[in-house]
Amino acid sequence: MEIFTLLLISSPQGRKIWGEILLPILGLKIDVDTYWGMKNGVPSLLQTLKQFNLKGTFFLSIGPDNSGRAVLQLIKNPLFLKKMMRTNAPALYGWKTALYGTLLPAPMIALSFPQIVKEIIAAGHEIQFHAWDHRRWQDDLSRKSEKWIREWFAKGMSGFEKLTGKKPTAFGAPSWTINDRVLAIIKEYKFEYLSCTRAKTPFIHAIANLPEIPSDLPCFEEIDAQKGISIIAGLLKDGGTHVLPVHAEVEGGIFENHFRELLEKALSQNIEIVPLKTIKDKIDIKNLPVRKYKMELLPGRHSPCAV
Repeated sequence: MEIFTLLLISSPQGRKIWGEILLPILGLKIDVDTYWGMKNGVPSLLQTLKQFNLKGTFFLSIGPDNSGRAVLQLIKNPLFLKKMMRTNAPALYGWKTALYGTLLPAPMIALSFPQIVKEIIAAGHEIQFHAWDHRRWQDDLSRKSEKWIREWFAKGMSGFEKLTGKKPTAFGAPSWTINDRVLAIIKEYKFEYLSCTRAKTPFIHAIANLPEIPSDLPCFEEIDAQKGISIIAGLLKDGGTHVLPVHAEVEGGIFENHFRELLEKALSQNIEIVPLKTIKDKIDIKNLPVRKYKMELLPGRHSPCAV
């Protein structure tokens, strides 16, 4: 849902970070943020990926869809209003989504569709934890207590395990929003990697001591819809390793044809398209830089992201 300095794996820095990765690679990070996205977007994406014989990583929102609370952002943040107008939000998310958690009860997201979760797993995709309550994290994390964060994780992890029969091995923060308290709590879970930032290259989180596989490419909804395919395809031509942030509500909805065309272009460039776990297993983790994230407002976003 930027301005990028692209990593060239032919460079000494690239070889150091990416280890034995010698071919261009594109990771698919698929976030499911809403009830609509789980019900309609995920099946659409599963069909698309099946047709291309590709696998990706689905990061699921487990609990309530409080998307209707975003109306508060329309008042507080003019950039959010600008984004809603640019992306044609009603067509993107549907009118009911705009009322969930306010005039309409907030439905559970992944917990409402256990059969779809089974279909993701049966198709061979990686599946990981994205959120319990995506909207409240996205809007209110900075004001929430440590107790609230712990309860949020506990509910989400419990719901994930109920749906999949196992604990997640990775976490992708909603809207790429994190803070030091979150990373300290994350240390208590047995995650193998994180995908919580929009950084340009992987690194080790200084607080959590876990590798970060960042989404370095732009989201379709952040850039000009007509130019999006050529912009992203152009960024892939460097022959490096990249991660594309995909949203079930976007590429599984009105941007489906854009997504298909981008996949076709990537495959025509002999780019290997993989889940994030494949990238994590390939990179030379011991040579990743250890650093702390920072928050930055990226082009096309309405609020700062971790980078």
